[in-house]
Amino acid sequence: MTRDRPFGADLYAAVATRGPLCVGIDPHPQLLADWGLADDVAGLERFALGVVEALADRVAVLKPQVAFFERHGSRGLAVLERVLAAAAQASALTLVDAKRGDIGSTMAAYADAFVGDSSALAGDAVTVSPYLGFGSLRPLLDLAAVTGRGVFVLGLTSNPEGADVQLARGQDGRTVAEAVLDAVREENAGAVPLGSVGVVVGATLSPETVAGVGLAHGVNGPLLAPGIGPQGASAADLRAVFGPSRSSVLPTVSREVLSAGPDPDQLRKAFERTLSEVRHALGG
Repeated sequence: MTRDRPFGADLYAAVATRGPLCVGIDPHPQLLADWGLADDVAGLERFALGVVEALADRVAVLKPQVAFFERHGSRGLAVLERVLAAAAQASALTLVDAKRGDIGSTMAAYADAFVGDSSALAGDAVTVSPYLGFGSLRPLLDLAAVTGRGVFVLGLTSNPEGADVQLARGQDGRTVAEAVLDAVREENAGAVPLGSVGVVVGATLSPETVAGVGLAHGVNGPLLAPGIGPQGASAADLRAVFGPSRSSVLPTVSREVLSAGPDPDQLRKAFERTLSEVRHALGG
C-alpha cells in the first residue's frame, strides 16, 4: 500500500476527526476464551476481524500486537495481513506493534517487512526498539520516510525493568530516555502539523519521572501512551503524567475495550465510553 501523505499528517487529521484513542488488537488466550473462541487460527481470525468490523469506522488507530499472531505461525501472520487490509478499507490507521530492533542488513529486512510498500505486513506505522543504539534504526527510519509511514520508538516504558536501562545516564549526563527523545526531535524537525516519528511513554509512570526526561518540550511527534485499564492507569492520570505535552498524546487501550466483546454493540459502547474519558482528561 502506497501512502499519499506522511503518517504524522494523517494521524493529526484522524485524531481531530475520530478522537485521541488507539485500540490494541491483542488476541491472547484468555480474551479468546472470554469471547467463547478456541485458541486456534479460526478463533484468532474471528476475534481480530470482529474488532475491526466493530471499531474500524470510528477509531483513529488500531494496533495489532504481532506476537499474538506469530504464535500461530504462518497462518496467524496471514490473519494479520487480512486484519491490516480490512482496517485500511474502513479508513482506520494501523500501528503494527512489532517492537523490532536489530542492526545492518537485518534491520533493513525488518524495514522491508513493516514499512515497505510491497509488504502485506506493513500497516501505517510500526513500533521499534532503539536499545541497540538509535542509529541502528536508520534503515527503517529512512524507508519509513520514503513510504510515508510512521515509527514509534520505545522511550520510557512502564515495566519496572525498563528503568534500569532507560534511566541510566550516559557520559554526557543525559539518561538513555532523554537521548532517545532528543533523537526523535531531530527526526521530526520542521514537520507540520506533526512529525511521523513518535515515542512510547507509559501512562502508569509518575509525573516526576516523565518530567525528568524533558518530555514537557515535546518531540513534534505523537506520544503513544499504553497502560490505561488493567495495567493500572486511568484516563484521568493522563493530564498529570503528560502535562503540557498532552496535546500530542495518543492513549492506547486493549482489554479496557476488548473485554466488552464479542457483541459489536458492546464493543462500540466500551470504545465510546473510554474515548469520552480520554477526551475529558486531555482537553483544556
